[in-house]
Amino acid sequence: MELIKQGAEAKIYAAEFGELYFPWNDEKVIVKDRIPKRYRIGEIDRKLRKERTVREARILHRAKEAGVNCPYVYEVDIRNMRIVMEFIEGKRLKEHLEEVPMDERLSLCREVGRQIGRLHEAGIIHGDLTTSNMILRNGRLYLIDFGLAEFDRTLEAQGVDLHLLKRAMESTHYRWFERGFAAVLEGYSEVRGEEAAERIKAKMNEIESRGRYRERSWVG
Repeated sequence: MELIKQGAEAKIYAAEFGELYFPWNDEKVIVKDRIPKRYRIGEIDRKLRKERTVREARILHRAKEAGVNCPYVYEVDIRNMRIVMEFIEGKRLKEHLEEVPMDERLSLCREVGRQIGRLHEAGIIHGDLTTSNMILRNGRLYLIDFGLAEFDRTLEAQGVDLHLLKRAMESTHYRWFERGFAAVLEGYSEVRGEEAAERIKAKMNEIESRGRYRERSWVG
């Protein structure tokens, strides 16, 4: 297995299915191992890692059922706190968006909105929506990295999810992010309806206002 990413909670490996299970299967997979935390009491650490491993696998399964393009889960190994999932091989949306004409950018942003709309409709919050966590494979957009995802149907959580994407796009795609994020909301509205989209916009405005108030209070 090849280590491709190490975060605070997990190590991510690229591997072939045959390395893990069947020698004749050379399909590429992603292996996510949740690593122990030495500062935690052992029993509590195992409990937390088990809960988070199971939750992430369930979320990916629920998202698939809801029509979201995301990795298939092939194996959940509770003993080793491991998830084996589909390897989504393609180009990160972050780079692709900067290389294509504006009309294609906006079309892709609308598809981003549709995917997020399906996710929220299923009661799932991604928790780390950035164009770095989106892959374009054979013309289809996929959401990846559900390590911070959770089940939550509240308007507050959905508003925060989209607010974080807006801030990420503003930072990464600052030259055109306003048009791009407006297209995201158009796609979101297609899935969830105008009424739900308006509620989300109002909640995002409220979240942004709270952020500006905190900034002013800190400066003061």
